[in-house]
Amino acid sequence: MEEKWQQAEVVSADLIGEGSRICLDFVDRLAPTEGILLGNTGHGYFFVLAENRITDTYPARPFRINCGAIHHYLLKDEDKTAYLAEIKPGDRVTIYSITGETRQLAVGRVKMEKRPLIRIVTKVGDKEISATLQEADSVHVVTEGGEEKQALSLEKGDRILVFTDDPGRHLGDKIEEDITEI
Repeated sequence: MEEKWQQAEVVSADLIGEGSRICLDFVDRLAPTEGILLGNTGHGYFFVLAENRITDTYPARPFRINCGAIHHYLLKDEDKTAYLAEIKPGDRVTIYSITGETRQLAVGRVKMEKRPLIRIVTKVGDKEISATLQEADSVHVVTEGGEEKQALSLEKGDRILVFTDDPGRHLGDKIEEDITEI
């Protein structure tokens, strides 16, 4: 994995109530080790895995990624982000693998529903990276040891895989800018 891939320590995981969450259904199957990069800010993203697991409440859906809150940035490719609210069927998104491979895949459907959300905040050094995910057992991230873990079971001190980036975006494109996001 590149230098931008790092382990972040969970500093908080707080239930924040109901909000609009987005699921992206892709036009092909995703491997259990594949996912996308998304987060609350443009300087860091969580690696959220496809719904390839059978859980207590959900069947496996190997074409879907439960992306969390509508306001998230999605890293569409190396230099371009989009808000989840802007993604449309037919848009191509970069799919990442635990092993470092990437591929572009088209979105087949965007599904938005009101769901309970959990805000997870992590730290890499002095950089805060966060995401607002659905409080559901179908949402998985990758831990320090490369294992999958339900986002709703994350606790302070857990370590998860994140992707760090330089801040500064305008209409999804990277720009040089002095910006603070939290």
